[in-house]
Amino acid sequence: MAQSAQLTWAEQTATAPAESIPWYIWTCVIAITSASVGGIWDISWHKSIGRDTFWTAPHMLIYLCGILAGASCGYLILSNSFGRSLGARAGAVRIWGFHGPLGAFVCAWGGVAMITSAPFDNWWHAAYGLDVKVLSPPHVLLIFGILVIRIGTLLLILERFHHAEGALRTRLHALLLYTYTFLLVTSFGIFQEFLLRNYMHSALFYLLVSLGACLFLAALYRMSDFRWAGTTVVGIYTVLNLLYVWILPLFHAEPKLGPVFQNVTRFVAPDFPLLLVVPAFALDLARPYWRRWNYWARAAAMAPIFLATFIAVQWPLADFLMTPAARNWFFGTQNFPYFVPSTTDWVQNIFTPVEPSARAFWLRMGSALVLAFLTARAGFSWGDWLRKVRR
Repeated sequence: MAQSAQLTWAEQTATAPAESIPWYIWTCVIAITSASVGGIWDISWHKSIGRDTFWTAPHMLIYLCGILAGASCGYLILSNSFGRSLGARAGAVRIWGFHGPLGAFVCAWGGVAMITSAPFDNWWHAAYGLDVKVLSPPHVLLIFGILVIRIGTLLLILERFHHAEGALRTRLHALLLYTYTFLLVTSFGIFQEFLLRNYMHSALFYLLVSLGACLFLAALYRMSDFRWAGTTVVGIYTVLNLLYVWILPLFHAEPKLGPVFQNVTRFVAPDFPLLLVVPAFALDLARPYWRRWNYWARAAAMAPIFLATFIAVQWPLADFLMTPAARNWFFGTQNFPYFVPSTTDWVQNIFTPVEPSARAFWLRMGSALVLAFLTARAGFSWGDWLRKVRR
């Protein structure tokens, strides 16, 4: 009894009966939510105001993710490593002499990467000025850290999920789908410069969307047996992005840097969300029919279903988004970043001819189908590994 009383809070959580979701999982879920909200807000800040100072509210939300995840998982690892609970160590992995859940190590590494990127980013701006591209070296390190924490949080949830039963398993599954949403959208953030509506009639656009979507959806279909897992995850993505489109323009903003090409008086929201819910729904409908197929056959079915249904709905939506009918609070296509000249295809609502010929277009569209197939196959294997996570 005395020994039990001396156990740390983290040890007691690790060895207690799995009746509730552990505190460190909630902390990490809050962390990745904070980074997502802060990231969208920060991009809007750059579009509406410019880079003001490092100590902006969006930056604080982003780096709060690294602090929360890194500190909570670091504490969990140290408690398991140097505490008195043999049970906590028995259910943990051992890395460099430390003990803890695999997801905790992953989150801790992601937290270190994020926190390291903060002074790096500040120095970069001081030395080279504004970012010309999204993927500057400090931003790459930051995005990598956020991605690692998202994966680590998923691993923490899966470790508990695979041992849980009843109502707890249901709650963990819901948390798993919510967390997975932020993994799904990672590739969209990386390729965002080529996912604007003026690119939506190019094969490059569909190739880039298929890369990430097929990888993460295929992995999800191996992790979750829920019939509508894909539709649920993409539905969460759609709702969150609609909220950004509708809420951000409610707040005042004005540019503090030049040159200024657009009259910006409100925060510029992200573009209207992609209609991924339609291909996700189509794939969810098809899942029972391929359940007994091997992974290559599943990927061969998944790639054309995804690409065909996505093109069928996104192509006409792109046409509509270019019209005056879409320039309202619901679709939000009337707002542009202050630094975008009025002569660009984006502002003039003209599709950018990325491929120089019809032949080049169809060759790249064929490449999109092949890459969707390959990434879906990789996703099934990755999801199979995730399905086996137990500690």
